[in-house]
Amino acid sequence: MSNILIVEDEPAIAEMIAFALKRAGYESDAAPSAEQARAKILADPPLLIVLDWMLPGVSGLDFARSLKQDQLTCNIPIIMLTARGEEADKIRGLESGADDYITKPFSPRELLARIKAVLRRTAPQTTDDIVEVSDLRLDPANRLVSIHDRTISMGPTEFRLLHFFMTHPERVYTRGQLLDQVWGSNVYVEERTVDVHIRRLRKVLEQDSYDRMIQTVRGSGYRFSARSMRAPTVAY
Repeated sequence: MSNILIVEDEPAIAEMIAFALKRAGYESDAAPSAEQARAKILADPPLLIVLDWMLPGVSGLDFARSLKQDQLTCNIPIIMLTARGEEADKIRGLESGADDYITKPFSPRELLARIKAVLRRTAPQTTDDIVEVSDLRLDPANRLVSIHDRTISMGPTEFRLLHFFMTHPERVYTRGQLLDQVWGSNVYVEERTVDVHIRRLRKVLEQDSYDRMIQTVRGSGYRFSARSMRAPTVAY
């Protein structure tokens, strides 16, 4: 998932949003209707959808509801755009499954702030926020990983895998889920590929025993846990 999909039938607004996203470092694509948007989503699931309420044919409200009811698209965050500013309308938009709601007219800066806030909640591994867990520090913007201020090197896949783990700690993920989240749902590779990269990641972390944070859960998958770095309690 690499882009933001703009679903907006007014070309001037769609172009303004696309320009603002490009300046902020995001890739974007656009669709003027729900039907065209669905085809694009199935071909290349976006990172986030900016969705206008008033669309020709299927409304943005109904489209958001259908996306959230579909297992393939239910986890894609949605920001609803609308000229409707009444509280009841905002509630309807959020109840349809939208993650946030912004009223027209709006500034590009406001929209970008909303996008970043939604991504921090729903997909923290896609942001450039620095993540730190028990002196293990990952800087996405500069592609740097350090332990106790000592920089360590790793391959790009291991970097993405570690970033995902650090932003989703204490939860077990299957190999299939890790493939979808780190490699992408449109990339077809064997699930055992995950094991290869887990071994490589553990290898670069083992000097400081940080490889213990990546736990194998038999029969399920893998978990990233900072609890494994805590000193054991000694009973006297």
